[in-house]
Amino acid sequence: MENKTFYVTTPIYYVNDLPHIGHVYTTVVADVVARYKRLMGYDVYFLTGTDEHGLKVEKAAKEKGMSPIELADKVVENYKQLWPKLYIKNNDFIRTTEERHIKGAVALFEKMKENGDIYLGKYKGKYCVSCEAVLTEFQAKNNKCPDCGKPVEDVEEESYFFKLSKYQKKLLEFYEQNPDFIQPENRRNEVISFVKGGLKDLSISRTSFKWGIPIPGDEKHVMYVWLDALSNYITALGYPEETELFKKYWPAKLHLVGKDILRFHAVYWPAFLMSAGLPLPKTVFAHGWWLKDEGKMSKSVGNIVRPQYLLEQFGADALRYFLMREMVFGNDCNFSDEAFLSRLNSDLANDLGNLVSRTLSMISKYRDGKIPEPDRNSEIYKEIESLAKTCGVNWESYFDTYQFHKALAEVWTYLNHLNKFIVNVEPWQLVKDPESTDKLDTVLYVLAESLRLLALYISPVMPGKSQEIWNRIGFDRNIEESPLSFLKFGVLESGTKINAVKEHLFPRIDVKEYFKDADNQKQKEEKVENDNRISIEDFAKVELKVAKVIEAEKIEKSNKLLKLQIDLGDEKRQIVAGIGKKYKPEDLVGRLIVVVANLKPAKLMGVESNGMLLAASGEDGEPFLLAPEEGAKPGYRVK
Repeated sequence: MENKTFYVTTPIYYVNDLPHIGHVYTTVVADVVARYKRLMGYDVYFLTGTDEHGLKVEKAAKEKGMSPIELADKVVENYKQLWPKLYIKNNDFIRTTEERHIKGAVALFEKMKENGDIYLGKYKGKYCVSCEAVLTEFQAKNNKCPDCGKPVEDVEEESYFFKLSKYQKKLLEFYEQNPDFIQPENRRNEVISFVKGGLKDLSISRTSFKWGIPIPGDEKHVMYVWLDALSNYITALGYPEETELFKKYWPAKLHLVGKDILRFHAVYWPAFLMSAGLPLPKTVFAHGWWLKDEGKMSKSVGNIVRPQYLLEQFGADALRYFLMREMVFGNDCNFSDEAFLSRLNSDLANDLGNLVSRTLSMISKYRDGKIPEPDRNSEIYKEIESLAKTCGVNWESYFDTYQFHKALAEVWTYLNHLNKFIVNVEPWQLVKDPESTDKLDTVLYVLAESLRLLALYISPVMPGKSQEIWNRIGFDRNIEESPLSFLKFGVLESGTKINAVKEHLFPRIDVKEYFKDADNQKQKEEKVENDNRISIEDFAKVELKVAKVIEAEKIEKSNKLLKLQIDLGDEKRQIVAGIGKKYKPEDLVGRLIVVVANLKPAKLMGVESNGMLLAASGEDGEPFLLAPEEGAKPGYRVK
């Protein structure tokens, strides 16, 4: 038999913040695919990791009073602790600060340069620090990034360029010859349209910051994030060396990415590989966004859902199931506690949990806890065997085409048929009839064997609970090591002793109590302690920054409100302050002040304020502005 290999990757995640549901989703999908492929007999290599270079990381570290590598080490530890809790079973974790990666990224740059595809020039444009993206004037309307909404910067500097324009025709030919390279189809059409619109040469270095991989021979330049980051997929396999890993697994079978970074993976990455003379990946699949409050989850927007509380309360299996069942892979999906609890109670507690409990309870009660011998020629046996076969064929087809929600829906169709089958056949009546002994044996066997198969079908998504089901029916094997033959009906041996467990596989959640408890917890968190003391963690949430007043004016119809335009170092912002009785607008221009930079926007007299300046209040309420000593600069963090 041919040795089948499958190399699957996630994007590498920025280390400027903690992992959220978006990171969890992509990694869970990769793990589900990896587990499925292993189940189907593939030799799988699963890579994830972190992107640790760039201006965004440098700035985030500075704000926290840390070095970039200290910040990276801290965030990486969070990922490495979280993944096992989610049953993520990756083969490798690549960090772009590792020597093996730096060596490979430099080798890729030199190979592209050797082939005449890199030259030194001048870079000028709009730059979004948050997204690490270069934008045109048209894209950056009103000097704001269209993706995150933050102000962009005008940048002009010397830069190395990659001759991306040279590969326009080759890319289009490749897309045509490999229609499965970009998925889903609507994203493929977007990329093709973008490339047909004309490709400009790509800036691949920066001199405005130092936290990155130095360009060989010109170390005032560091590699721009996308050349650095994208090369991780081959550096983790040992590139530029012809390692066993590289020869065995490259090219990748599946790059999983969010739709917002598809262009980098479907245009830049294949062009880099073409330039270096390396094989191209088989598929780049762009999934949608998890939305919260009708917007993409984002640290900058402040609507992130952290996975920790879901894990602590409901476990990894329930969370993994919800993510894979709720979202149509490739589309956007809204996250809500209501939808999560509905899936947990309906699909997991009612459907799956009850089937497990009822089946094992009847075997324990009616057959002394032992799997009975079925009549394999009976209509009942053949009926359930046929259902299992149909489910298995469709399940495999949907998994092979990354339609995970349909694969799970197919499994639940089979599962719900079994629940109805129990009601229709009434085993509790059969046990009363001595002539129905063989029939009852067959009924109990096909239910137990169906549980074994159902556990296999859900094992890529719910590895913990699937193994638990096997343990409960007395099937003494590691579900992850199952041969392909175990996907056939009739494997469970008669006489097997089940493990009667009283605990429900998925306890039902009282939704009203859940939201009541959640509201109470929220109120507790918002309640101020009597002594008004706060923890250091609470204080750390407040971003106090030095700002410079660049414009000031009175607000009409107010005798104390002033509208100030301030410079925060990396952005300009407007705030409103009630200091007009003491301070004249013209006296404030040029002054350094201290502001709360992460306060939610508010409107005062119809004017939006994005922050709050700090001032002491005298006995009569007269304000006294707080200001740093001379030498402080806009953007400095106050701690």
